[in-house]
Amino acid sequence: MEQGNANRLLLVEKVLLLKSLALFKDTPENILADLAPLMKEIQYEPGIGIFKEGETGDCMYIIGQGNVRIHKDHTTLAILKDKEVFGELSLLDADTRSASATTETDCVLYKIDQEPFYELLDERPEVARGFIKILCQRLRTMNEKSRQQQSN
Repeated sequence: MEQGNANRLLLVEKVLLLKSLALFKDTPENILADLAPLMKEIQYEPGIGIFKEGETGDCMYIIGQGNVRIHKDHTTLAILKDKEVFGELSLLDADTRSASATTETDCVLYKIDQEPFYELLDERPEVARGFIKILCQRLRTMNEKSRQQQSN
């Protein structure tokens, strides 16, 4: 299960972690400094379910360290590693999770909850730009995969 918060990052380290993510690479550091305090550090052991497909989501996770498997039942959709993000759609829209997430290794994750994130968006709409960009990229990738599958 979840462990204690032994190795907390300093605010500046959280800002640097956020800046290293594709989601926030174009977001100015002063805005990331407002977002960083929303990051809650959680440590997990291998084999722990973070969330299940079909559950209502209201947060996203950043992988500080470790590997997380994104899957539907026994089918692996992705193995995510350090400095990758998952569950970000739930930060914007509390809908059901489209897949499950399970730790593959010891993990240090940073959780950002929806409600404080919404409050930040009210003050800093620039943060939404990173989300819009990454979601557009994902849609393009999915459309391309769909086109390739249809042509085969």
